[in-house]
Amino acid sequence: MATLIRGKLSNKLTNAANAVSNKSQAKVSGMFARMGFQAATDEEALGFASCDDLDYDHRQGMQMDIMPSDDLQGGGEGSGDGGGGGLDGDSHYQRDGTGPPNSASKDGGSTNELTEVRPKITAWEAGWNVTNAIQGMFVLGLPYAILHGGYLGLFLIIFAAVVCCYTGKILIACLYEEDEDGQLVRVRDSYVDIANACCAPRFPALGGHIVNVAQIIELVMTCILYVVVSGNLMYNSFPNMPISQKSWAIIATAALLPCAFLKNLKAVSKFSLLCTLAHFVINVLVIAYCLSRARDWAWDKVKFYIDVKKFPISIGIIVFSYTSQIFLPSLEGNMQKPSEFHCMMNWTHIAACILKGLFALVAYLTWADATKEVITDNLPPGIRAVVNIFLVAKALLSYPLPFFAAVEVLEKSFFQDGGRAYFPDCYGGDGRLKSWGLTLRCSLVVFTLLMAIYVPHFALLMGLTGSLTGAGLCFLLPSLFHLKLLWRKLLWHQVFFDVSIFVIGGICSISGFIHSTEGLIEAFKYNIEE
Repeated sequence: MATLIRGKLSNKLTNAANAVSNKSQAKVSGMFARMGFQAATDEEALGFASCDDLDYDHRQGMQMDIMPSDDLQGGGEGSGDGGGGGLDGDSHYQRDGTGPPNSASKDGGSTNELTEVRPKITAWEAGWNVTNAIQGMFVLGLPYAILHGGYLGLFLIIFAAVVCCYTGKILIACLYEEDEDGQLVRVRDSYVDIANACCAPRFPALGGHIVNVAQIIELVMTCILYVVVSGNLMYNSFPNMPISQKSWAIIATAALLPCAFLKNLKAVSKFSLLCTLAHFVINVLVIAYCLSRARDWAWDKVKFYIDVKKFPISIGIIVFSYTSQIFLPSLEGNMQKPSEFHCMMNWTHIAACILKGLFALVAYLTWADATKEVITDNLPPGIRAVVNIFLVAKALLSYPLPFFAAVEVLEKSFFQDGGRAYFPDCYGGDGRLKSWGLTLRCSLVVFTLLMAIYVPHFALLMGLTGSLTGAGLCFLLPSLFHLKLLWRKLLWHQVFFDVSIFVIGGICSISGFIHSTEGLIEAFKYNIEE
């Protein structure tokens, strides 16, 4: 009996050692093959897939006693067609072993992300979210881009739509990899996961940090722009009142202070319909006024000539108006049919391209060289006051979304990162917001106010943000990640598109950043007001 036990134990140890050895060899071979140093052989590819199966089985075994039976029946499958139950296509499985940790909910209870059931949305609902993101109030700066770019500005509106649609698709492609059966499986869950996978194994967290910094900058700058445009619009609506633009910005920020107490977006979602209606009224009023002056349209003012100094700023404005890549991975992961994502991206960006181009052209033809940074400032006083009030309402209703997203990124990066957190959790055991969490949120609101007071230049800020983070998140990083993660599967024309987008995006980003910075310096130097 003792000999039999020793024999079985020896066999198990030998099998375990061989499995670990094969697993390590497959990992190393697969990693080097991904980096492009060598082509993986069939045996290495099979070993890499077997390694995935071992990791997956191990993780499933660890979760067996905490997953309910319903999740076990429907949650073990996942593919690019959205066939996932509780696991959502194995979205939390990371090949580098850095899956998201279980975290406590804000309501005080612990949540397990593998068993969390998220409500799914249709392709129409997903398209509505994308449309709200890329057809927001920042389209008011597009006529100013036509002023400095002419027909080239119109071409850039179309070009940016095509590129942003393409990079959105390849970003989602980076979430998936093929299993041993050739089926697409969602192995990553977010933009940060993609970035970390690209930088692994040497710098496994560097990519995530870069993306988080870019996201925070873009979200905070969006909040600042909402405060800037609110102060600007109110000041131009009531020029005879003894209230300066900075004072109007302070009043607007006072109305936004309750955002510091937000724990979720349920309350904010109730105002989304009002926000959309306000935007619809604004567009109808502006276009109706422009059409009423169609006889005076200055077609001769639209030329192929560009202002070399100011046109790069226009590039940033146009790019910033199309930014939606930040939340696309989450949006696609919550769709009922992820296979409809590409179709949804096509019709949303086609619609955005047509509407933006027509709006920018019609508005510029109406005021030509007198076009201002915010096009509503060109309207007659009576109509301007009505439109601007709707715009301010839309800006104030839109502020909580990027603010809450920025707070979430900051809290997860510095307060909720498990044992690696730099500061204590912002929430107590009962789910209540602690004092330092409230201080963080109030400080962020005050920071957006200070920036809006000292840098009250809507177009320059929009151009700077679009050139700095918009081009990075929409052009540079998606194309770079696509090349890095899917290099062996790409066709030559896909490689050409990715490289071209990276090069063009880099040039536009650098030139736009330089000229936007020069414009801000010039505005401060000569005390230029909006």
